[in-house]
Amino acid sequence: MDLAELTAKANEAVTAGGDFKKKVKFDFGSVGKLLIDGMAGTASNADDAADATIKVDWDDFVKISTGAMDATMAFMQGKLKVEGDMSVAMQLQSLMKKLA
Repeated sequence: MDLAELTAKANEAVTAGGDFKKKVKFDFGSVGKLLIDGMAGTASNADDAADATIKVDWDDFVKISTGAMDATMAFMQGKLKVEGDMSVAMQLQSLMKKLA
């Protein structure tokens, strides 16, 4: 999976008026960014403001999304960092299952 495939999956998974109503940005460093806007029901690679930004290495994100790495453990080990509203990041669990 690459960033373009992930963005397409995120666009399918996020629906306007769905459960997730915030903006979250995944920052994969040099690979790029994924901005999920729950209110608008869109996903893009824009570097816009978000309620929470999750910084994680692309390879670690792939491991988390496939279940090879636990997100909580990645956070505890410093491999995943959350800036902004931590509660937004906590709401991502159901959405992450759709992105796997």
